[in-house]
Amino acid sequence: MIHILNLIRWKNLLMIAFMQYLIKYALLIPFQESHGVTISLSHFNFFLLVLSTILIAAGGYVINDINDIETDRINKPSKLIVTKNISEKDAYSLFMAFNIIGVGLGFYLTYGIGKTSFFAIFFIASALLYIYSTSLKQIAVVGNIVVSIVVALSIVLVGVFELIPAMNVNNEAVQTTFINIIKDYAIFAFLINLVREMVKDIEDIEGDKKTEIQTLPVLLGKTKSNKIVFIISLLPILSITYYVITYLFKQLPVVGYFLILVIAPLIYASIKLFNAKEKSEYKQISLIYKLVMLTGMLSLILYYYILK
Repeated sequence: MIHILNLIRWKNLLMIAFMQYLIKYALLIPFQESHGVTISLSHFNFFLLVLSTILIAAGGYVINDINDIETDRINKPSKLIVTKNISEKDAYSLFMAFNIIGVGLGFYLTYGIGKTSFFAIFFIASALLYIYSTSLKQIAVVGNIVVSIVVALSIVLVGVFELIPAMNVNNEAVQTTFINIIKDYAIFAFLINLVREMVKDIEDIEGDKKTEIQTLPVLLGKTKSNKIVFIISLLPILSITYYVITYLFKQLPVVGYFLILVIAPLIYASIKLFNAKEKSEYKQISLIYKLVMLTGMLSLILYYYILK
C-alpha cells in the first residue's frame, strides 16, 4: 500500500484537496450571509468533486511514472517505483481504474446538478495528463505549460461548479467578484507551478538527455536555461506584488503576510536560481516553490478580514 501511495504522490493529492476545500470553506461559505454568495454543491457533492479531481490527478501521476521509467532510473533511482515495487502491468491497471472512477464521478456529479456540459472538464483534464505524459512532456516548455494549466484547472473547478450554476441577475455582481478572486489564485498557481516544473527539468537534465527527452535544458544547456527560468520566475513576483498593491494595500497585516510568506520566499528562490549549479540546489528551489504554493493558498483565510 505504501508503494501505491508514493506512486500517486499522496502528499500532492492532499495539497490539491486542501486547496479546493479552502476555496469552499474559507472563501465562499463565510460570505454567504454577509455578501450574498450563493453556492451550488452540497457537502457530499463537493466531496465528489474533490475525489474526482484527485483520482484523475492520481492517474496522471501513475501514467507519468510509467513513461518515466528509464529517466527515473538515472535521475532518482531510489524513488523508482514502477518495475521496482509495482509491476508495469499493475501500474497500468491503477491508471485505468483511477481515470474511469474519476471521470465517472465527474459525470455523475454534472448529471446530478443538471450541468452535463461541465463533464467535458473532467474528460479534458484526464486526456491532457495522458497526452502530457506520453508526448507533450518531450516538447520543450509545452509540457510545463500543460501540467501547470491542469493545476490551475483544479482551482478554477471550484468556482465553475459552486458559483456559475447559482448565478442569476440578482447575484451576478457578487458571484463574478468571487469567480475573479478564484481566477486570480488559479493564475498564481499556474505561474508558480510553471517555474517549478522548469526548475525540475534543469534538475533532471542528465536523465532527460540520455533518454532523449527534448526539455529546455537539454536543448539549450543548463546555463541558458537558468537565465530563462530566472526571468520567468520574476513573473509571479511582479504579479503578486501588483495584486497586493492594487487590492490589499489598506490591510497592513495582510500585506505583511504576503511580503513575508509569499513574496520574500519567491525572491529568495529567484536569487538561488540565478546562481544554481548543483542538483541539490534545484531540489531546494523546487521545494520553496511548493511551500509558497501552500502559503499562497492559505492566504484565502485572510479574505474574512479583507472583505469584512
